Amino acid sequence: MEFDEKLIKLGLTIPQAPAKGGAYEPAKAFGENLYYLSGCGPNLNRDGAVVYAGVLGREYDVEAGRQAARCCALNLLAVFLRDVGDFSKIKSIVKMIAFVACTDDFYDQPKVADGASLLLAELFGSEAGRPARSAVGTNALPNNFPVEIELLIEVFP
Repeated sequence: MEFDEKLIKLGLTIPQAPAKGGAYEPAKAFGENLYYLSGCGPNLNRDGAVVYAGVLGREYDVEAGRQAARCCALNLLAVFLRDVGDFSKIKSIVKMIAFVACTDDFYDQPKVADGASLLLAELFGSEAGRPARSAVGTNALPNNFPVEIELLIEVFP
């Protein structure tokens, strides 16, 4: 099944890529056939206001965190599309780091990160789409995001 057909089947669209939030590159080539995608939070609404704001364990439960992580993954794919090229270039989602803003007694960061991991596997297949990953808890993220995710992607030569 083609990538666009998978998106339609899942009821998803690739959003407009988020604007840079500072002095960095959203996508940076390095090594042979690798791209590092800088961290993205979940979607902003059309006015640029944050849709998800707060921390897991207080404002959000695990399921809401998983949905926010899915939004992060879609934003990262939008960055890839804008800055690197179409999705047929993707050979493998190599590594994912998920940062989860949470209370001190929240321990389900991996379950939150699953929202993005499972979506990527569904879109690119379990072999190419399932990355190695880390899920890290933190006290705060930019824009009061509950989740921020970064990716390392291998492209075809």
